[in-house]
Amino acid sequence: MQEYFVDLHIHIGRTKSGRAVKITGAKSLTFSNIIRHARDYKGLNMIGVIDSHSPEVLDEMEDLLEAGELQEHPEGGLHYGGMSIILGSELEINDESTQGPIHVLCYLPTLKTMRAFSRWLENHMKNIHLSSQRVYIAGLVLQKKVKELGGIFIPAHVFTPFKSLYGKGVKNSFSEVFDADLIDGIELGLSSDTKMADQLAELHRYSFVTNSDAHSLAKIAREYQKIEMAEPSFRELELALKQAEGRGIRANYGLDPQLGKYHRTVCAECLAYNPVYGEACPECGSVKQIKGVADRIQELRTSEGNQNVRPPYIHQVPLEFIPGLGPKMLEKLMDHFGTEMAVLHSVPLDSLKQVIPERTAVTIDKARKGQLAFHAGGGGKYGKITD
Repeated sequence: MQEYFVDLHIHIGRTKSGRAVKITGAKSLTFSNIIRHARDYKGLNMIGVIDSHSPEVLDEMEDLLEAGELQEHPEGGLHYGGMSIILGSELEINDESTQGPIHVLCYLPTLKTMRAFSRWLENHMKNIHLSSQRVYIAGLVLQKKVKELGGIFIPAHVFTPFKSLYGKGVKNSFSEVFDADLIDGIELGLSSDTKMADQLAELHRYSFVTNSDAHSLAKIAREYQKIEMAEPSFRELELALKQAEGRGIRANYGLDPQLGKYHRTVCAECLAYNPVYGEACPECGSVKQIKGVADRIQELRTSEGNQNVRPPYIHQVPLEFIPGLGPKMLEKLMDHFGTEMAVLHSVPLDSLKQVIPERTAVTIDKARKGQLAFHAGGGGKYGKITD
């Protein structure tokens, strides 16, 4: 068994031809750029490309297979010179059983099964080329199709105020929309962590995943996990999510929830902090609010916590959040230490001090030890480091 760094939610911004996939994604976020950046710059061992259903993305993957740059793993996934690529699709459901739109992540084991999934989706959505599109079917129908193709089904960023399971989709429980036995894991999102999510008893049975939801190359691996597997393949990932046969998630690395964009409840007009949901904003008087993840979880709370042993949730501060650490300084770190994973996990403080200013090096070290203070984010605005 070995441990691997894994980020399972990375978007495609544009295809090789320049066609938009994730409209809000960076133009540089092409499949070829993603796999190089994730492996060589970020230091990841497995990634999930979450717009793999888009036909031109599939075409590019097949071209790289023919060129010998990619290989199909016999146990599922693609192999790219030491890094595994899991083919995924983020989709939106919003039918008569939901209270509002819900985003879900569907992963398929092979190019053949993803191509079949893409053809099936084309009959149930308006534009097969775009990311995060609404599928005009029930959640249960989508779950069953994913399972029919041997896939993995995970509700995405489940607490965010917009387009998520608990943020908009259900009143109280996922059982209003989904079959509990056909869920393989729960993606927490940037504004929550394990301790917060485990206040919902119905989530205790599932592994939690922490992914970047990257819309640019820089955002890759802002959240990720360390997974113990025999090798980086689709089937091994499936076993790890089930905590089966010695496989499993060994640590979650995510933003401190206060750094997330939707941690606290704020005024929808001026984004002033407004801790009492339903009351007028003390700054501008508006009664419109964006409910924070922390407050929504308190509404849904059914448990004091999970009695089962969870892997540690390590509050990770991505290097892009470190004050004073600009592109040139970041490039110096990469030149000396190779990857962001190395800087975040293994480079000693004294070595950092030899490359970048001591104050910045100390801030990175404090971030690794969980010793920083934050100003909480909300309403779509990230939190900030104050220490």
